[in-house]
Amino acid sequence: MSTTATIVTVVAALWVGFSAFSLLRRAEWVVQPLRGYGVPQSWWTWLGLAKAAGAAGLLAGLFVPVVGVLAGIGLVLYFAGAVVTVLRAKSYATVVYPVLYLVPVIAALTLGYAL
Repeated sequence: MSTTATIVTVVAALWVGFSAFSLLRRAEWVVQPLRGYGVPQSWWTWLGLAKAAGAAGLLAGLFVPVVGVLAGIGLVLYFAGAVVTVLRAKSYATVVYPVLYLVPVIAALTLGYAL
């Protein structure tokens, strides 16, 4: 894996990990939009754990590439689902937020696979 791919993967994992931590901590700036999107509160812990597992998987992928690829695919599906959720809630102004997490994961997955 190239240095660029490694850096992008670590940054993506830290970024997603921060998102997981914020959701698991129930940071108001994270949960307030979730309420508006209609995401049940009973899902929040599971969603946060899924993000945390994905972030850990990206980092593990630095040593076991198949784990990183699977984590990357899982996170792409997760954040694509988040984009759909935001669009279904007709909150077009906030669709950029899940995209800000989706793009680095796609970049890490692409660079890790391509190089």
